[in-house]
Amino acid sequence: MAKAYWVATYRAIRNPDAMAAYAKLSRPAIEAAGGRVLARGMPAAAFELGQMERVVLIEFDSVERARAAYASPAYQAAHDLLGDGADRDIRIVEAAD
Repeated sequence: MAKAYWVATYRAIRNPDAMAAYAKLSRPAIEAAGGRVLARGMPAAAFELGQMERVVLIEFDSVERARAAYASPAYQAAHDLLGDGADRDIRIVEAAD
């Protein structure tokens, strides 16, 4: 089974307090579901149509594990704290062979 990567990009953070509350709960929830945070922060460089926006890259053992982490009650509790405090894009991609 191929590993999978959860890629989140933040286009805007409108509520830093909500973001901080989300961050406090989301990482432990993701790690409890088997996720490993590989990178987070602003890009070192962006090319072509790339945006200089916050990126988080999380590795999972499979697409199924990544989807289950997102749907988990613990992660959803963190997600609810963020609410509309940020505009973001979350994608789950399977690792290449």
